[in-house]
Amino acid sequence: MDRAFGPPGMWDGLRAFLTGLAASLPARPKAILTVSAHWETPRPTVNVDAAPGMLFDYYGFPEHTYRLGYPAPGAPQLATRARALLSAAGLSCDEARGRGFDHGVFIPFMLIYPQADMPILQMSLQKGASVAEHLAIGRALAPLREQGALIVGSGMSYHNLREFFSPDEAARKPAAQFDGWLTQAIEAADPRAREAALIDWRKAPGAKESHPTPEHLEPLFVAAGAAGDDVGLRVFSAELAGKPVSGFRFG
Repeated sequence: MDRAFGPPGMWDGLRAFLTGLAASLPARPKAILTVSAHWETPRPTVNVDAAPGMLFDYYGFPEHTYRLGYPAPGAPQLATRARALLSAAGLSCDEARGRGFDHGVFIPFMLIYPQADMPILQMSLQKGASVAEHLAIGRALAPLREQGALIVGSGMSYHNLREFFSPDEAARKPAAQFDGWLTQAIEAADPRAREAALIDWRKAPGAKESHPTPEHLEPLFVAAGAAGDDVGLRVFSAELAGKPVSGFRFG
Protein backbone atom coordinates (compact mmCIF):
# COMPACT_ATOMS: atom_id res chain seq x y z
CA MET A 1 0.00 0.00 0.00
CA ASP A 2 1.24 3.48 -0.88
CA ARG A 3 0.30 5.50 2.18
CA ALA A 4 0.17 8.65 0.08
CA PHE A 5 -2.88 7.29 -1.71
CA GLY A 6 -4.23 4.50 0.51
CA PRO A 7 -5.30 0.95 -0.32
CA PRO A 8 -6.67 -0.03 -3.75
CA GLY A 9 -10.19 1.23 -4.37
CA MET A 10 -10.15 3.67 -1.47
CA TRP A 11 -10.96 6.69 -3.66
CA ASP A 12 -13.31 5.00 -6.13
CA GLY A 13 -16.51 6.31 -4.55
CA LEU A 14 -15.26 9.88 -4.39
CA ARG A 15 -13.96 9.66 -7.95
CA ALA A 16 -17.36 8.43 -9.17
CA PHE A 17 -19.15 11.22 -7.32
CA LEU A 18 -16.93 13.95 -8.75
CA THR A 19 -17.07 12.47 -12.25
CA GLY A 20 -20.86 12.57 -12.19
CA LEU A 21 -21.27 15.91 -10.44
CA ALA A 22 -21.56 18.12 -13.54
CA ALA A 23 -24.33 15.94 -14.99
CA SER A 24 -26.24 16.16 -11.70
CA LEU A 25 -26.59 19.95 -11.86
CA PRO A 26 -29.88 21.42 -13.13
CA ALA A 27 -27.98 23.55 -15.67
CA ARG A 28 -24.40 24.09 -16.75
CA PRO A 29 -22.90 26.98 -14.78
CA LYS A 30 -21.48 29.98 -16.60
CA ALA A 31 -18.50 29.94 -14.25
CA ILE A 32 -17.31 28.53 -10.93
CA LEU A 33 -16.29 30.41 -7.81
CA THR A 34 -14.42 28.00 -5.58
CA VAL A 35 -12.97 28.46 -2.12
CA SER A 36 -10.12 26.07 -1.39
CA ALA A 37 -8.89 24.98 2.02
CA HIS A 38 -5.36 25.39 0.66
CA TRP A 39 -5.34 29.16 0.30
CA GLU A 40 -5.56 31.44 3.32
CA THR A 41 -4.89 35.17 3.30
CA PRO A 42 -5.38 38.02 5.80
CA ARG A 43 -8.36 39.24 3.74
CA PRO A 44 -10.49 37.41 1.18
CA THR A 45 -8.57 37.40 -2.08
CA VAL A 46 -9.56 36.50 -5.63
CA ASN A 47 -7.23 35.28 -8.36
CA VAL A 48 -7.82 37.64 -11.29
CA ASP A 49 -5.58 35.87 -13.81
CA ALA A 50 -7.24 35.02 -17.11
CA ALA A 51 -5.18 31.84 -17.42
CA PRO A 52 -4.01 30.58 -14.01
CA GLY A 53 -1.13 28.12 -13.95
CA MET A 54 -0.56 25.22 -11.58
CA LEU A 55 0.51 25.31 -7.95
CA PHE A 56 1.78 21.95 -6.70
CA ASP A 57 1.29 22.66 -3.02
CA TYR A 58 2.13 19.17 -1.77
CA TYR A 59 5.23 17.11 -1.22
CA GLY A 60 6.31 13.48 -1.14
CA PHE A 61 4.04 12.31 -3.94
CA PRO A 62 5.07 10.36 -7.07
CA GLU A 63 6.91 12.36 -9.71
CA HIS A 64 4.09 12.23 -12.24
CA THR A 65 1.80 14.17 -9.90
CA TYR A 66 4.03 17.20 -10.44
CA ARG A 67 3.47 17.07 -14.20
CA LEU A 68 -0.32 17.37 -14.10
CA GLY A 69 -1.92 20.11 -16.12
CA TYR A 70 -5.35 21.71 -15.93
CA PRO A 71 -5.56 24.69 -18.32
CA ALA A 72 -9.04 25.89 -17.34
CA PRO A 73 -9.56 29.60 -17.94
CA GLY A 74 -9.78 32.00 -15.05
CA ALA A 75 -12.80 34.25 -14.54
CA PRO A 76 -11.62 37.85 -14.11
CA GLN A 77 -15.07 39.28 -14.82
CA LEU A 78 -16.53 37.10 -12.08
CA ALA A 79 -13.74 38.34 -9.82
CA THR A 80 -14.84 41.92 -10.46
CA ARG A 81 -18.45 41.09 -9.58
CA ALA A 82 -17.40 39.19 -6.46
CA ARG A 83 -15.28 42.08 -5.23
CA ALA A 84 -18.13 44.52 -5.83
CA LEU A 85 -20.57 42.37 -3.85
CA LEU A 86 -18.15 42.00 -0.95
CA SER A 87 -17.49 45.73 -0.96
CA ALA A 88 -21.23 46.47 -0.92
CA ALA A 89 -21.47 44.25 2.17
CA GLY A 90 -18.67 46.19 3.87
CA LEU A 91 -16.10 43.43 3.33
CA SER A 92 -12.65 44.03 1.90
CA CYS A 93 -11.33 41.81 -0.87
CA ASP A 94 -7.87 41.78 -2.44
CA GLU A 95 -6.66 40.68 -5.87
CA ALA A 96 -3.94 38.14 -6.57
CA ARG A 97 -1.99 37.54 -9.76
CA GLY A 98 0.47 34.80 -10.64
CA ARG A 99 -0.92 32.19 -8.26
CA GLY A 100 -1.85 28.94 -9.98
CA PHE A 101 -4.73 26.63 -9.15
CA ASP A 102 -3.80 24.67 -6.01
CA HIS A 103 -4.66 21.00 -5.61
CA GLY A 104 -7.87 21.86 -3.80
CA VAL A 105 -9.01 23.14 -7.20
CA PHE A 106 -7.30 21.19 -9.94
CA ILE A 107 -7.67 17.71 -8.43
CA PRO A 108 -11.49 17.74 -8.11
CA PHE A 109 -12.12 19.79 -11.23
CA MET A 110 -10.01 17.50 -13.40
CA LEU A 111 -12.77 14.99 -12.67
CA ILE A 112 -15.76 17.34 -12.66
CA TYR A 113 -14.87 19.17 -15.89
CA PRO A 114 -12.12 17.09 -17.51
CA GLN A 115 -12.18 19.19 -20.69
CA ALA A 116 -10.92 22.18 -18.64
CA ASP A 117 -13.46 24.38 -20.42
CA MET A 118 -15.21 25.86 -17.38
CA PRO A 119 -14.02 29.31 -16.19
CA ILE A 120 -12.90 29.03 -12.57
CA LEU A 121 -12.34 31.80 -10.07
CA GLN A 122 -10.47 30.76 -6.95
CA MET A 123 -11.01 32.75 -3.78
CA SER A 124 -9.07 32.40 -0.56
CA LEU A 125 -10.26 31.78 2.94
CA GLN A 126 -9.71 34.58 5.41
CA LYS A 127 -7.07 33.30 7.78
CA GLY A 128 -8.16 33.43 11.40
CA ALA A 129 -11.71 34.53 10.55
CA SER A 130 -14.62 33.25 12.57
CA VAL A 131 -17.38 31.01 11.28
CA ALA A 132 -19.71 34.02 11.30
CA GLU A 133 -17.27 35.97 9.13
CA HIS A 134 -17.02 33.17 6.57
CA LEU A 135 -20.80 32.83 6.55
CA ALA A 136 -21.03 36.58 5.89
CA ILE A 137 -18.64 36.24 2.94
CA GLY A 138 -20.90 33.57 1.50
CA ARG A 139 -24.04 35.65 2.03
CA ALA A 140 -22.42 38.58 0.21
CA LEU A 141 -21.56 36.33 -2.75
CA ALA A 142 -25.00 34.70 -2.97
CA PRO A 143 -26.26 36.93 -5.85
CA LEU A 144 -23.62 35.34 -8.07
CA ARG A 145 -25.74 32.18 -8.05
CA GLU A 146 -28.59 34.06 -9.74
CA GLN A 147 -26.10 35.17 -12.39
CA GLY A 148 -25.21 31.60 -13.31
CA ALA A 149 -22.17 31.03 -11.11
CA LEU A 150 -21.74 27.87 -9.06
CA ILE A 151 -20.16 28.42 -5.64
CA VAL A 152 -18.05 25.47 -4.49
CA GLY A 153 -16.35 24.91 -1.15
CA SER A 154 -13.38 22.59 -1.62
CA GLY A 155 -12.32 21.07 1.68
CA MET A 156 -13.00 17.87 3.58
CA SER A 157 -15.50 16.93 6.26
CA TYR A 158 -12.76 15.00 8.07
CA HIS A 159 -9.17 16.22 8.07
CA ASN A 160 -6.85 14.81 10.70
CA LEU A 161 -3.84 13.57 8.75
CA ARG A 162 -2.13 12.27 11.87
CA GLU A 163 -4.99 9.83 12.48
CA PHE A 164 -6.21 9.36 8.90
CA PHE A 165 -4.71 5.92 8.35
CA SER A 166 -5.01 4.78 11.95
CA PRO A 167 -7.05 1.54 12.18
CA ASP A 168 -7.91 2.15 15.82
CA GLU A 169 -11.55 2.47 16.82
CA ALA A 170 -10.41 5.34 19.01
CA ALA A 171 -9.75 7.29 15.82
CA ARG A 172 -12.82 6.15 13.89
CA LYS A 173 -15.43 6.79 16.58
CA PRO A 174 -15.00 10.58 16.83
CA ALA A 175 -14.90 10.80 13.03
CA ALA A 176 -18.26 9.04 12.85
CA GLN A 177 -19.69 11.20 15.63
CA PHE A 178 -18.67 14.40 13.91
CA ASP A 179 -19.88 13.25 10.51
CA GLY A 180 -23.29 12.51 11.97
CA TRP A 181 -23.43 15.85 13.72
CA LEU A 182 -22.31 17.76 10.62
CA THR A 183 -24.90 16.06 8.43
CA GLN A 184 -27.66 16.90 10.89
CA ALA A 185 -26.48 20.51 11.08
CA ILE A 186 -26.31 20.99 7.31
CA GLU A 187 -29.66 19.29 6.70
CA ALA A 188 -31.50 21.42 9.28
CA ALA A 189 -34.80 22.64 7.87
CA ASP A 190 -34.23 26.14 9.23
CA PRO A 191 -31.18 27.91 7.74
CA ARG A 192 -30.87 29.96 10.93
CA ALA A 193 -30.53 26.76 12.95
CA ARG A 194 -27.93 25.55 10.44
CA GLU A 195 -25.84 28.66 10.87
CA ALA A 196 -26.16 28.60 14.66
CA ALA A 197 -24.96 25.01 14.73
CA LEU A 198 -22.01 25.73 12.44
CA ILE A 199 -20.95 28.70 14.55
CA ASP A 200 -20.62 26.31 17.51
CA TRP A 201 -19.06 23.44 15.55
CA ARG A 202 -16.11 23.15 17.93
CA LYS A 203 -18.54 21.97 20.63
CA ALA A 204 -19.75 19.09 18.43
CA PRO A 205 -18.83 15.50 19.36
CA GLY A 206 -15.60 14.49 17.63
CA ALA A 207 -14.91 18.02 16.37
CA LYS A 208 -11.39 18.41 17.74
CA GLU A 209 -10.36 14.92 16.67
CA SER A 210 -11.80 15.42 13.17
CA HIS A 211 -10.44 18.92 12.61
CA PRO A 212 -7.38 19.82 14.70
CA THR A 213 -7.29 22.97 12.55
CA PRO A 214 -10.36 24.48 10.86
CA GLU A 215 -9.25 25.31 7.31
CA HIS A 216 -10.70 22.18 5.67
CA LEU A 217 -14.12 22.87 7.13
CA GLU A 218 -14.19 26.61 6.44
CA PRO A 219 -15.03 26.39 2.70
CA LEU A 220 -18.29 24.75 3.79
CA PHE A 221 -19.12 27.84 5.87
CA VAL A 222 -18.79 30.07 2.81
CA ALA A 223 -21.01 27.74 0.77
CA ALA A 224 -23.57 27.59 3.58
CA GLY A 225 -23.62 31.38 3.79
CA ALA A 226 -24.27 31.60 0.05
CA ALA A 227 -27.08 29.05 0.33
CA GLY A 228 -29.62 31.54 1.66
CA ASP A 229 -32.85 29.72 2.49
CA ASP A 230 -31.89 26.62 0.54
CA VAL A 231 -31.86 23.49 2.67
CA GLY A 232 -28.65 21.47 2.63
CA LEU A 233 -28.51 17.85 1.59
CA ARG A 234 -25.80 15.24 1.96
CA VAL A 235 -25.10 14.05 -1.59
CA PHE A 236 -21.95 12.01 -0.95
CA SER A 237 -21.00 9.64 1.84
CA ALA A 238 -18.18 7.12 2.00
CA GLU A 239 -15.46 5.82 4.24
CA LEU A 240 -11.87 6.74 3.50
CA ALA A 241 -9.37 4.70 5.48
CA GLY A 242 -12.20 3.83 7.83
CA LYS A 243 -13.20 7.45 8.43
CA PRO A 244 -16.63 8.60 7.24
CA VAL A 245 -16.58 11.63 4.97
CA SER A 246 -19.48 13.50 3.45
CA GLY A 247 -20.24 16.02 0.74
CA PHE A 248 -23.14 18.48 0.77
CA ARG A 249 -25.15 20.52 -1.67
CA PHE A 250 -27.50 23.47 -1.34
CA GLY A 251 -30.25 24.11 -3.85
